[in-house]
Amino acid sequence: MQNRSRCGFVEAVLRRPAVILAIAATCRKTERMDNVGTIFYTAPVAPHVLINAFFLYSFLGWVMECIVIRREKGRWENRGFAHLPFCIIYGFGAMLGFALLRPFSGNYVLLYLVGAVLATLFEYLTARLMLRLFGTFWWDYTNKPFNYKGILCLESTLGWGFIALLLFAFLHRLVFRAVLLIPDRVGLAAAFLLVCAYAVDFAVSAYQAYQNAHTSTEAEPVPGRAAR
Repeated sequence: MQNRSRCGFVEAVLRRPAVILAIAATCRKTERMDNVGTIFYTAPVAPHVLINAFFLYSFLGWVMECIVIRREKGRWENRGFAHLPFCIIYGFGAMLGFALLRPFSGNYVLLYLVGAVLATLFEYLTARLMLRLFGTFWWDYTNKPFNYKGILCLESTLGWGFIALLLFAFLHRLVFRAVLLIPDRVGLAAAFLLVCAYAVDFAVSAYQAYQNAHTSTEAEPVPGRAAR
């Protein structure tokens, strides 16, 4: 009797067009989210997994920047724009780079060349945006050979190509494997907290930088600490 009542309830619900449309819409939404996941990874993943991978890349970029500056200047320096240990340009660069460079992943020569060019273009556009918003960009290649206005240099362009190779050789797979080890509930909470914390930190830091840029008496932009 219980089974019959359950079946009757299900049939009654499914006869209502509104319920059927709601179920179909939910399925389409889930399918679209899966499709978004496959853009940035080789298999469908939940949105919070993408967010956590983004912040892991941002943290790794921050670590790399700090090590490079420690080697060049002999001192430790926070290389992020905000106070938290993230250089989000690396998060955006890695996630977008994987999506854009996948067609070239089978040819390492093309992958290197296209990766170097796209990353250099991304770096240039980021610097121009910073100049427009804050009147300055926060890295300086002036002392590097073959540089362009301190924004770009040949050394960084060559380096971006190698990073593109590492991204497809093992790095992207390693980052996502690490993130996928996190239980769903913990990962979802971590993604929410990371987004909220960084949004507040970025807003405060951006406001301070904007105020400093517009109260400064210097006419020319002066590169300062890196905002990666």
